[in-house]
Amino acid sequence: MDNFAILRTPKTTYYGRNAFQNVGTEAALKGKKALIISDKVMERLGYVKECQLQLTKQGVQSEVYLGVLSEPTDQYVAEALTILIREQCDLVISLGGGSCIDTAKAISVLATNGGYIGDYMGGKKIAGNSPFPHLAIPTTAGTGSEATDVTVITNTSNDVKMMIKQPAFMPDVAIVDPLLTLSSPKNVTAATGVDALSHAIEAYLSKKAHPMTDTLALSAIKLIIDHLFIAFNDGENLDAREAMSLGSYQAGMAFTNASVCLVHGMSRPIGALFHVPHGISNAMLLPAVLEFSKEACIDRLADIGRIFDPENESPSNLEAADVAVRSVKALCRQLNIPNLKGWGIDQEAFENVVEKMAFDAIDSGSPGNNPRVPTFKELVELYHVCYTYKFSNEEKVL
Repeated sequence: MDNFAILRTPKTTYYGRNAFQNVGTEAALKGKKALIISDKVMERLGYVKECQLQLTKQGVQSEVYLGVLSEPTDQYVAEALTILIREQCDLVISLGGGSCIDTAKAISVLATNGGYIGDYMGGKKIAGNSPFPHLAIPTTAGTGSEATDVTVITNTSNDVKMMIKQPAFMPDVAIVDPLLTLSSPKNVTAATGVDALSHAIEAYLSKKAHPMTDTLALSAIKLIIDHLFIAFNDGENLDAREAMSLGSYQAGMAFTNASVCLVHGMSRPIGALFHVPHGISNAMLLPAVLEFSKEACIDRLADIGRIFDPENESPSNLEAADVAVRSVKALCRQLNIPNLKGWGIDQEAFENVVEKMAFDAIDSGSPGNNPRVPTFKELVELYHVCYTYKFSNEEKVL
C-alpha cells in the first residue's frame, strides 16, 4: 500500500476583505470573454454588475447566466454550456453559493472534453483535456466548493445527485472575500456554517485523512466553532464573517483531499428527492451520524471535543468525545436547525423512498470512508432516527 498522500488546491487564492476587486486582473490573464455563472439574488445585490465592471476595466468582455435557482442540475449545466459555446466565451467565473460554483465547474470541463456531465461520474470518463479557466467567487461561508475538485450535479431523469470528483474540476483561482457574505440571511448563515463544520469534521474523521488535511480540518473546526454563532446573531460582524470564510475555505481544502463520509452520503439523496438545500440536509444529519459513529472514532472525536471545551483540561477521551457530540447538538439547536419532519418532508413520501435513499447513499461511496460503516439496514434505521431527531442533550439516540 502506498504511504504517501496528495494535496490538491486551486493554483491561486485571493483571501480577505476586498479580494473581489482582483477578479478583472486575474480574468485578463486567463481569457478575453467570460461567462459569469450566478443567480437572481446576486444580480439584485449588485454583485454581478460589480463583477462585470471589474472585468470591463481590464478589457475582458462578459456574458451572464442567472439560471441557477436551487441545487445544481444537469439542466442548468446544459443551458449554461449552450451560452458559453454560442457567445464564444473562453473562461468561466462563478459568483454565488456552491450551486453556482458546481455548475461552473461542470461547464468548464465539458467545454473542452464534451459529453454529458453524468459521463464523468465514478471515473467512467476522465477529463483528459485542460478545462476552461475557472475563477470561483463564493458569497457564502459554507460549501467550500471554491477549494475542491468535486462537483455535485442532480440527474433530473432519475433524481440522483451525481458526486463527480476529478482534478479537472478544481477551480484555477479562488477569490474568497468575506464582504460578499455580509448579505447572507440568518438561515443561510446557519445552514452553510454547519455545512462547513460537517466538511471539517468529516475530513478529520475520514479513513482517508492524512496529516496535511488534519491541520486544515482542525483549524477550520476551531474557526467555525468560535465564530458561527456570532455571525448568525450579528450578520454585520465582519470579523466573524471573515473567520467563517477562512474556516469554510480550509474545510473545503481538507475534505476534497480526505473525502467526506456518512453525513454527505446520506445527505445527497435527501437533496435529490426532497429538494432540501445541501447545507440544511447536512446539518440535520450531523449530530445523529456522530452519535452513530462515536464508538469507532473516540480519540479523534475527543480532539474535537477539546476544541469545543478548551477549559476542561483533563477529561478522558471518552468524555471529550461526548463533549463533541453534545456540543454539535447544542449548536444545531441554537441555530434553529430542524429535523427532516420539521423541514416539512411528508412521512409517507419519506417511507416510500427511504430504502432508495439508503441504496443511493451507499452507492455514492462516501459512507465507506466513515469510521463506522453502516449496513444497509443500519442506514435505513439511521434515516428514521434523523426524521424525528431531537436536538437536545438528553435525547438518547442509537
